[in-house]
Parts: sequence; structure tokens; C-alpha cells
Amino acid sequence: MKIAITGKGGVGKSTLSAALCRSFAELGYNVLAVDADPDANLALALGMETGKASKIIPISEMKDLVEERTGAPSGTYGSTFKLNPKVDDIPERYATIFDGIKVLVMGSVDAGGTGCVCAEHVLLRNLMTHLILREKDVVIMDMEAGIEHLGRGTASGVDAFITVVEPGERSVQTYDKVTKLAADIGVNKVMVIGNKITEKDDEEFIKGHVGEENALGFIYYDKKISVSDRENTSSYKASESLKTAIQEITQKLLDSVS
Repeated sequence: MKIAITGKGGVGKSTLSAALCRSFAELGYNVLAVDADPDANLALALGMETGKASKIIPISEMKDLVEERTGAPSGTYGSTFKLNPKVDDIPERYATIFDGIKVLVMGSVDAGGTGCVCAEHVLLRNLMTHLILREKDVVIMDMEAGIEHLGRGTASGVDAFITVVEPGERSVQTYDKVTKLAADIGVNKVMVIGNKITEKDDEEFIKGHVGEENALGFIYYDKKISVSDRENTSSYKASESLKTAIQEITQKLLDSVS
């Protein structure tokens, strides 16, 4: 199962991505946590110590790897390179293991112009698209904020999108945009997790906009979650309400996607 987590900035994507990783791992799944956000903090959301997280080298910055797999030096544009580089061994060789979860940081590609295609971009796109999954394998991809990545097609090949929304008009509108753009790249299952919920009216607001059948679950506000962020600990371990809700969401995903 390959799931991409998306949503507007600040809605809690990394927190919920990390919680899902831990929930699947507790069920005995082999979990690969992919941080595809240029502002990478999924490792920290999992509870990894800051010093260890800072030592993770993003795939996009592994210049020797980029050149080895694409045939073009890293940082060059307009040159000839392989469009389908070998990527299947990258998670096993380059992921950092933390609490039984493999963590892979993709990094970003600094390139002028939205239409630029460079060796690093091709490697990252192929890696996210062509990860080979076996039984009991789960990939959770924490995507960059917004929907630009959908326009680039860098999240194609996933089984489903989860859009994290807050109970507000601007947030739920993201779901409609994600649904449309996801269909353009062949992903027809887009579901919603409502975050920072304070009352039942918040749930009804979200279900009224996205449809009850598309609502995976709701995460109620718990100060322990924000405290865990300040203390750089796992919110999943700190908040019993978050843990219970995520476990229920995990089972719904297994029932509807796998």
C-alpha cells in the first residue's frame, strides 16, 4: 500500500503521517516513511532526535548516486540522462531506520523555471512512482504543502491520497482541488482526515463538504500534541486520543485500500 498525505501548510500533515507510520508498524507492517516535503520534518515528527535527523542526507543531494543512476552529473540541466533510472534498491540502501521504521528524505531540486527537467528531478520522480511493494509493505509519503506536486505528477503511482483538512472553508477547498488533480494522474481514491477538531459541528462541517463516505476520521485537539512538538517527541506516544483515532483510521485504510 502506498499512501500520499497532502494538504495546506500547517494542517498537521507530518504529525499525522508519522502517526500512521507508527500505527502500521505496530501491526507488523514494514513501513517506509518518505519525506517528500522540501521543508523536511517527518523524522522529527516520528520522534527522532534532532542531531540524528540532521545527519540524514536527502536523496537529491547524493550527487554520486544521481550521476550513477541517471548518467548525468548532479546539478546539470539540458544534458542527456536516463529517464528510467534504477531505483528499487534505494530504500534498502539509503533509508535511516528509527524504531523499526525506514525513513527516506527526498529533498528538493533547486531549478529555475517550473518546466525544468533535471537528473535529480527524474530520479526523485521515479523513486516515488516505482517503489516496489511486497505483502505487508506500506509506504507513507508526506508530500509538500499545497497541490503543486500533483501538477508535476510526482505523486503518481500511489494507491490513495489522504488530504488533511481543518474545519474551515479554505482548508476543505483543498480536497476538491486534490481530487481533480489526482484523477488527472490516475489516482481516484482521495480521502480526508479532519484535524484540530474541537466539537461535533466541526466534524459535520467537514463531512458536509467532502462527503461522509470520504471521511476517514477526525483528530480532536489535544494540547499534548503541541507539547510533543515543542519537546520533539512522538505525538502518537504522547496523545492517547490521537493514537486511538489513528488506529481506527489505519484499519479503515486496510479495509478500503489494500
